[in-house]
Amino acid sequence: MTNTTTRLMVDAMLPSQVSVGDDARTLEELGYDAGWVTETAWDPFVSVTAAALGTERLDLGTSIAVALARNPMSLATTANHLQQLSGGRFTLGLGSQVKAHIERRFGMPWSRPAERMREFVLAVRAIWHAWDSGEPLEFTGEFYRHTLMTPLFDPGPNPFGPPPVFLAAVGPSMTAVAGEVADGFLVAPLAPPTYIADHVLPDLRRGAERSAAPRPGFTVSGMPFVSSGRDQAELDAAVEANRARVAFYASTPSYFPVMDHLGLGGLQQKLTALSKRREWAAMTAAVSDDVLEIFSVVGRPDDVVPELNRRYAGLVDRVTLYSAEPFAVELLAAILAAPARTT
Repeated sequence: MTNTTTRLMVDAMLPSQVSVGDDARTLEELGYDAGWVTETAWDPFVSVTAAALGTERLDLGTSIAVALARNPMSLATTANHLQQLSGGRFTLGLGSQVKAHIERRFGMPWSRPAERMREFVLAVRAIWHAWDSGEPLEFTGEFYRHTLMTPLFDPGPNPFGPPPVFLAAVGPSMTAVAGEVADGFLVAPLAPPTYIADHVLPDLRRGAERSAAPRPGFTVSGMPFVSSGRDQAELDAAVEANRARVAFYASTPSYFPVMDHLGLGGLQQKLTALSKRREWAAMTAAVSDDVLEIFSVVGRPDDVVPELNRRYAGLVDRVTLYSAEPFAVELLAAILAAPARTT
């Protein structure tokens, strides 16, 4: 589960809103390998639909869609449809979200998220297998049960095969689930190379060892912060936006394993206390340049891809450029125009 390609594949995030079709076409023209959408205030599957209709070669995926806010059948149907609509270019990237959002925003049950996610993915795969093989649908688990499939609701085999399923996680249990049942792993933005090497990859291997049917070609996808600009003003703006986002992420309990690994547990405690007092400016100021550069590539556009290769080659197979503020098209073009894309 390490990168063996000649270069890191370079992806970018797409804004999950009305311009996504045009933005996806632009990424394709610039030469990016994939465009990803996330689930915040917009439906990621609508965005992928628009992106698929506007492109021919660009791979597309959700990074992430909230699995536990849905049921396996509805998600299997949507993902299967997008795989066919895109001509086999779709990746279903899933995350669990956290208890408060699942229960209080989505009104769905929450318990043992790693076990529930494992069963969720297995249920989706069972549904796809029933459609592909024509065999009766028989999936009975602790959390999900799918035992009815009539011809009217069976789309039949997908000519492009089922889409790959990637999982996102921070902690060891969910990461191991990804290694066991998924086709790939979406590394959290606040996970630097040392954490990937010392925790993510071993946890993925641990999960793979208990898999009943290991899948070849498992993909690890990084999502590092990138703070770049074509001039000093644009660079400074990106640095400050990402500094604020790093402070926000680092203040949350989910990222305690990362901060503790880096010896930054004291900083996390400080950021958590400031967040509870809603002292946002002080939180941002608490993230020094040295801390920011642990999590973010900082530099001019032609520095970005060489630095990503230096940091992540051998650890991940692809990287998605990530920033708190959307990248200008001109900046995306300048980043990918840099000559060094090889490891």
